[in-house]
Amino acid sequence: MIDFVRNVRLWFSPAEVREDGETPDYRFSLANERTFLAWLRTALALIGGGFAVDQFLPDLRWGWRVGLALALLAAGALCAFRAVNHWVRCERAMRRGEDLPVSRFPALLGVVVAGVAVVMVVVVLVGWEK
Repeated sequence: MIDFVRNVRLWFSPAEVREDGETPDYRFSLANERTFLAWLRTALALIGGGFAVDQFLPDLRWGWRVGLALALLAAGALCAFRAVNHWVRCERAMRRGEDLPVSRFPALLGVVVAGVAVVMVVVVLVGWEK
């Protein structure tokens, strides 16, 4: 927990990240930034999907519509937070010469997105009623 709080503090203090260890090959830092941006694009897509479900499926029952929209919005928010935290953790590990950190988040995100997709398939096949 203490390490997580330290990482959150480092989100807003990139100069402090640079003080840790040695500067890695710039290609690795740039790859880390590209990965960060990919996670942010994923977060934006999930957030956009959540709004789309809420706004463009008015015939879907209210509970289903709100539940699916909130699942996508929450996944998008978590994805954005995870992007920043993972960027800091990877940058620190590279600077220290350590193995890159592992995470269960990609599997969790995949399960959530697949779950929402399965529910949407069922809704489409069964039909939408108010």
